[in-house]
Amino acid sequence: MAPHTTAGARADAPASTRRPAPDPDPVTREVVELIGTVVARYHEEYELAAADHSLTGAQARVLALLAHEPTPMRQVARTLKCEPSNVTGIVDRLESRGLAVRRPDPADRRVKLAAATDDGMDLARRLRAALDFAREPLAGLTPLERTLLRDLLQRMLGEEDTDEEGAKTAAEKDEGAKDSGTKGDGGAKGEGTKGEGAKRG
Repeated sequence: MAPHTTAGARADAPASTRRPAPDPDPVTREVVELIGTVVARYHEEYELAAADHSLTGAQARVLALLAHEPTPMRQVARTLKCEPSNVTGIVDRLESRGLAVRRPDPADRRVKLAAATDDGMDLARRLRAALDFAREPLAGLTPLERTLLRDLLQRMLGEEDTDEEGAKTAAEKDEGAKDSGTKGDGGAKGEGTKGEGAKRG
């Protein structure tokens, strides 16, 4: 009798015996390349904005995370996908500049939270404002398109958060803008017709 093979055993099979993954279709390849370009541009602009304030890109990203809410050090490391010791060094440097502080978590005093100071919050806002990447390309999208883009990215990351009210509001704004344009065209045409009538009269 042949030995029973579990799913776990199949997963642990040598790479040479596994079937190669099928090539993605052309559209998928293009989407992957575009995402890579977006990420590269984001990091490039973040590095430049951070350098203007004598920060590294990593320090700026940690500061942005802490400005959102006080966060356990290990959670910062998980979010940024780096070693906890690296986060400790980054927070040390932010703390030496008065941009961050450590404090016990009220829910569990054994856990240390890192948080942005008032100066850190202000600098994080200025860093966000300095990102042309966030203003220019996204400003060319309608509110509905930005909402759809956000939702698709959340689905890709497995962080889907259905904000039906937000999507509905964005859609209503988008439709309202279209309706205003249509009414404007209709009004202009109506005025033109009246003018022609006056000429004929």
